[in-house]
Amino acid sequence: MGIRDRFDHEIDELQKDFLTLCNCSIQNLEDSFAALIEKDIEKAQQIINRDVEINRMEESINDRVIKLMTRQQPVATDLRRLVVLLKAAADMERVGDYAVNISKETIHIGKERFITSVELLEDMFFKTTTMLRQIVEAFLEENIAKAKEVAELDDQIDEMYGSMITHLMRLSSVVPESISQITYLSFVSRHIERCADHATNIAEYLLYLKKGQRYDLNN
Repeated sequence: MGIRDRFDHEIDELQKDFLTLCNCSIQNLEDSFAALIEKDIEKAQQIINRDVEINRMEESINDRVIKLMTRQQPVATDLRRLVVLLKAAADMERVGDYAVNISKETIHIGKERFITSVELLEDMFFKTTTMLRQIVEAFLEENIAKAKEVAELDDQIDEMYGSMITHLMRLSSVVPESISQITYLSFVSRHIERCADHATNIAEYLLYLKKGQRYDLNN
């Protein structure tokens, strides 16, 4: 196997591991929200415990990318590909962290009945996980058009987040005795909104990879 073939093979292996990282992070996120809705404290704790493996996967990708950079001294396009893969892996690891955060809020809320409808929160979560799965597909396909479409959904998430926070703040004056749960639900909303931001980040990385310049898709 020649040097170029070996390099391409290692890139392929890194991308496979990146996909595994993405799937695990998104699955943990989906499980964390299910635990919240079901008030399943045991499941929430399991998600927190599983985060160690996601951290290990991201660290492994990080280490291997750095070694590849050092050993192969890649040309500009290959270097961009490695940098982008490194940054995208870090963003997906953060999604796993937000799954942990949501699980912690679930444990805080416990078996207490929700003081308000969580339908808007559910809609927001569904759109966010859709964004995440679609951006992973776009990233692996290097599909710029799909990446831009995913990034455009972030505005909808921001609007839903704003509506949810406004609703919760109003609720705090109506039922001040439930301020703890209101605070926890506000944090959950924020964690979901941040996951959508990470999907947008990955869309920006893909544009940088393909076009060689930076884009801000949040504006």
